[in-house]
Amino acid sequence: MEPDPEQPTLSSLGKAGKSSGEIGGVEEPLLNGGIHPSENYSLASAIFPFLFPALGGLLYGYDIGSTSCATISIKSATLSGISWYDLNSVDIGLITSGSLYGALIGSVLAFNIADFLGRRRELILAAFLYLVGALVTALAPVFAVMVIGRFVFGIGIGLAMHAAPMYIAETAPSQIRGQLISLKEFFIVLGMVGGYGIGSLLVDTVAGWHYMYVASTPLAVIMGIGMWWLPASPRWLLLRAIQGKGSMQELKETAICCLCRLRGEAIGDTAPAKVDEILAELTVVGEEKEVALTEVFRGKCLKALTIGAGLVLFQQITGQPSVLYYAASILQSAGFSAASDATRVSILIGLFKLIMTGIAVLVVDRLGRRPLLLGGVSGMVISLFLLGSYYIFLDDAPVVAVAALLLYVGCYQLSFGPIGWLMISEIFPLRLRGRGLGIAVLVNFGANALVTFTFSPLKALLGAGILFYVFAAIAVVSLLFIFFIVPETKGLTLEEIEAKCL
Repeated sequence: MEPDPEQPTLSSLGKAGKSSGEIGGVEEPLLNGGIHPSENYSLASAIFPFLFPALGGLLYGYDIGSTSCATISIKSATLSGISWYDLNSVDIGLITSGSLYGALIGSVLAFNIADFLGRRRELILAAFLYLVGALVTALAPVFAVMVIGRFVFGIGIGLAMHAAPMYIAETAPSQIRGQLISLKEFFIVLGMVGGYGIGSLLVDTVAGWHYMYVASTPLAVIMGIGMWWLPASPRWLLLRAIQGKGSMQELKETAICCLCRLRGEAIGDTAPAKVDEILAELTVVGEEKEVALTEVFRGKCLKALTIGAGLVLFQQITGQPSVLYYAASILQSAGFSAASDATRVSILIGLFKLIMTGIAVLVVDRLGRRPLLLGGVSGMVISLFLLGSYYIFLDDAPVVAVAALLLYVGCYQLSFGPIGWLMISEIFPLRLRGRGLGIAVLVNFGANALVTFTFSPLKALLGAGILFYVFAAIAVVSLLFIFFIVPETKGLTLEEIEAKCL
């Protein structure tokens, strides 16, 4: 494989000196018995390698928020600005969930093309699909074209949610990897709040839904240009090198140059040694072997798949979409008159999610993954039990329901929300990371679709109280899963995670 033409060449980079933003310098053991200094990096150089991939999450969140408002606009005879506004519930369901089913398709595509394209090119493709999908949706002359636009945008979501955590994990310094990947979840929630906010401003405007969808296109363009400018993942380049998919020397030189761009001046002249170190550790853990499809389901990858897919499955089936579905009615029952406006409720909940996610970002690399998961899911169990009790026994005490709702949202955003995406980006061996993470993302969106589809029938069959008790029981199972199965990865390099945790 020839290095990307827009990537730097070794001769184009001079030796960089130390910068005032340098962080690092503590010696740690190598997997092969040596020692290496912890990664030197400058905070300024870490911003863009995080920011541009994270825009994929921001656009995903924006789609969720804006669509909830857009469907109100589209159904209005006076405000839709179209002749085909008289849509039935199935049509509205296709508009609402079209991007979700597109994301499922994107996850399947990612499984097959991720390792060939690389993380960077996959994100460029995702940005292009975001742009095309948003424009087709916003300018749709008929309903069928709008659904096509939603599916195209959704494929972009699937690719972005697959590639962004991989790119961030593989390029971030291990000392702040948890914070940066968790911050991507913060961007998803920020996008939701932005979507609700812009949607609420435009919902009373004639043809406002056009503007809601087209508003995401500038961010898609910025994301695409930014990813074009960023270097490829050095770890992906080195994986190609040791698997014989290009010239070892050329790919190694390109990886050194990419690492210099990613770490900034703080890395000094240690980049070649760092690349040699990664190559040595990849060899120790056996990354030079070719990947067979069946290998995803055995050995180390099976254990990683169990951890990653288990986390994102429990993330969805512990009731997260369903609890938020009840937010408006719970706040109304507590006497919040403004809660009758669904968009205001959504903004209120979104802002609270944003605050709690921000707390998780600040503490994840200090406390670790397991303490946040165990503590957060324990709080979810309590909140789900209280919600079930409210609908069965305590309907005259709405303050219990409000407290339980806020406890659930807060605990979810401290645990499953950011940590689920963080763990699936860390836990898979490098040569299987593309396919393994593809399966995990597919499980995530598939479980989301299943919970969304079955919620109403189960509510009618069991009642809200029993349903929340069922979610509480599932949360208890997930707590046991975390305690016995999920390892701690705080402070470890990706190669050390593979060697020590799998």
